[in-house]
Amino acid sequence: MSESLKMKALSMDVITAKMFTEIDTAVTDKFGEKGRQLIKAGLEYFGLKDVEALAKKATAEGENHTFYDYLPKQVEGEEKYALLTSFARFSKMFAQLAKQIVDEYGKEGEETISLSVRRFGEKRGKGIAQRARTNYTDNSIENYLTNYDMGRSDLFKIDTKYKDQEIEQTFIHCPLGQQWADDNMHQYGILYCQEIDPAIAQGYNPNMKVVHDKYVLKEGQCHFKFQLKAEASNDKQ
Repeated sequence: MSESLKMKALSMDVITAKMFTEIDTAVTDKFGEKGRQLIKAGLEYFGLKDVEALAKKATAEGENHTFYDYLPKQVEGEEKYALLTSFARFSKMFAQLAKQIVDEYGKEGEETISLSVRRFGEKRGKGIAQRARTNYTDNSIENYLTNYDMGRSDLFKIDTKYKDQEIEQTFIHCPLGQQWADDNMHQYGILYCQEIDPAIAQGYNPNMKVVHDKYVLKEGQCHFKFQLKAEASNDKQ
């Protein structure tokens, strides 16, 4: 068997660009030009100079995205969040975009944002399965976290327990959820939290189930159980 390849985690700039593009697609497909104008407003509230910085970094890493569809050729002003972590910038951008759509369209807006998160998560999950296959492993429960695509910095405080065909995780601190809480953006951030991990797991292996019974934005910490029966591993990913 050939030697395994060491693969870098995706940067948060790339992950943010991927998330934005899914929001852009879902919102404009559903709400047309009005949706596009709301996305533009959300980016302006976030800060166009910060958007430009994200766009440049993601492009430099080879990510195709739709940020530039909303940016003028010359972006004036200063970055507001240059000193914040990449996780904080992700949370702030997501919340401002979700706020515009949800405040305008209510439940229909929530469903559209949730759809964009599911699509984003499922694509990431399929990418994690490909990372596992590249390193000659299958998309079983044991190989999920070891091939995960996003780097977990020390800002995440996580207790992980491996059990029989189950991974139990408690996020004592999550910088994404904490930023939404600090900004009082609970109702928008929760749309991400409720969808993302089940969607990633579904993309990784359609037979993986996720029990998410506690949330940072509700109970102060996140608690997960990732479950996959031994015979449900899918080597065809």
